[in-house]
Amino acid sequence: MSPLYAALLSWAVSLSGLPAPAEPPIVVAKPHSFFVENACGGKECRVYGWYAGGREVYVDENMDPETSLLAASVVVHEMVHYLQGTARNGGMPARGAAYSEKPGCEAAIEMEREAYGVQREYLRRYGSIQQVGISMARVGCK
Repeated sequence: MSPLYAALLSWAVSLSGLPAPAEPPIVVAKPHSFFVENACGGKECRVYGWYAGGREVYVDENMDPETSLLAASVVVHEMVHYLQGTARNGGMPARGAAYSEKPGCEAAIEMEREAYGVQREYLRRYGSIQQVGISMARVGCK
């Protein structure tokens, strides 16, 4: 794991309060089409990072966390999801799924809110107030 990603994982651990994982995630850069196909069901979307299980955390290849605070915050957000997944799986990532047991709607929303909260706090600590997670205001379970 690069020093940058190790630092961002440390931010995710300290800001979330979740335990550090036994194995760090592997950050993989992918083209935007990967997110459209895999995270958004083939429909155009504004997804720039995704954790789907296993050890891989995916980030849009057009984002550079070395030079962009927003891009670094997306990595922190996805690392929170990795930490959530490992915490639910006894400290290890699930194989091929984010969670060994799929969380219910309310739990999934709460995990997303937690990740956005950590992302906002990360940005705030660097003196940046950016609107991330606004779409969560309209999310609910039926």
